[in-house]
Amino acid sequence: MRENFTAEPFKVAVSDAVLDDLKTRLARTRWPIEAKATPWQYGTDLTYLKSVLAHWHDAYDWRLWEEKLNRFPQYKAIVGGRKLHFIMERGSGDNPLPLVLTHGWPGSVVEFLDVIEPLAHPERFGGNIEDAFTVIVPSLPGYGFSDPPDAPITPRDIAGLWRELMVDVLGCERYVAQGGDWGSTITSWLAFDHPEHLAAIHLNMQGLLPFRGEGVPPMTEEELNWLKEAQESSRLESAYQQIQGTKPQTLSYGLTDSPAGLAGWILEKFHGWTIPGSAEPPPFDLDRLLTNVMLYWLGGINASTWLYVALIDSNAFFLNPGETIAVPTGLFLFPNDLIPPPPDSWTRRVYNVTHRRDGASGGHFAVFENGPLLVDDMRAFFRNYR
Repeated sequence: MRENFTAEPFKVAVSDAVLDDLKTRLARTRWPIEAKATPWQYGTDLTYLKSVLAHWHDAYDWRLWEEKLNRFPQYKAIVGGRKLHFIMERGSGDNPLPLVLTHGWPGSVVEFLDVIEPLAHPERFGGNIEDAFTVIVPSLPGYGFSDPPDAPITPRDIAGLWRELMVDVLGCERYVAQGGDWGSTITSWLAFDHPEHLAAIHLNMQGLLPFRGEGVPPMTEEELNWLKEAQESSRLESAYQQIQGTKPQTLSYGLTDSPAGLAGWILEKFHGWTIPGSAEPPPFDLDRLLTNVMLYWLGGINASTWLYVALIDSNAFFLNPGETIAVPTGLFLFPNDLIPPPPDSWTRRVYNVTHRRDGASGGHFAVFENGPLLVDDMRAFFRNYR
């Protein structure tokens, strides 16, 4: 990759006025009533959210997390005609492999803060310097510190932007990519549409789905059973997709105006996609969760939800008849994800799977919950494609 590239250095610097306004809004929260039911049965638990907002108002230190973000070199580059924010930590050794990590919704670059250094500098964490990556972590368009598009775009569109960033801006002749949630879909389209410089991809969720019409091999009994289970899981967890994909503007008024509304909307996912059915709170550090919420508060949530228009339009996930991804693909799948891990035969209908690992526990936010395991798996998988 190029030593010199065209991008402006960037540091996170939120004004005191923005933080003061947030604190005022937190103090003036108007709370709803709650049904007598099992905690989390009908959404974010009221007692939990009250404790979250009390901590956010009284103890949470944004400036500390601003420093943590600014420990890494950050940039804004013109990609697709708009400014795209990304972290880039150059790896150790003579030839670190460029690796682009892609988050999803309701995640952000905050997900990757604890894995950037182990990936870039493995020798500092008990690994081998030969496994070093130059780690690039972009904020999706309309997320965090990246400019929003004018109107909804698709994950396939973003894959084209990633190709522009990695090849045209950074000058990568050979690179690899990893993603979960929307990141898995974007990474998959990157492999399908722009495989020329992409050596391999690693996913912690299947990002694309096979064509299921006439002319394809019939589904196996295992696939049919999995599909039934996945559809039931989706039925219980997909209401947010419908509103974000059909009426995101209406939703945005409440979530942009109310930090309680925003936190309730986002943190419910960190519960339901990690410990579904549990009455316990999400098993994550609260300050880290709030930092992730902060990136939606600071930039506004509306544009981030527009990706779901592509989901409702059904042009986000499906390949056409006869289409598959040839780029070597590694999978690390977790049992409590938004949908259960599919059978191996199902993944091979789409991907050139050369590695698969199924976690014993864990859910959708794999880097948050199982960062060291993902680091080890990425090192081992990408070692074959350097």
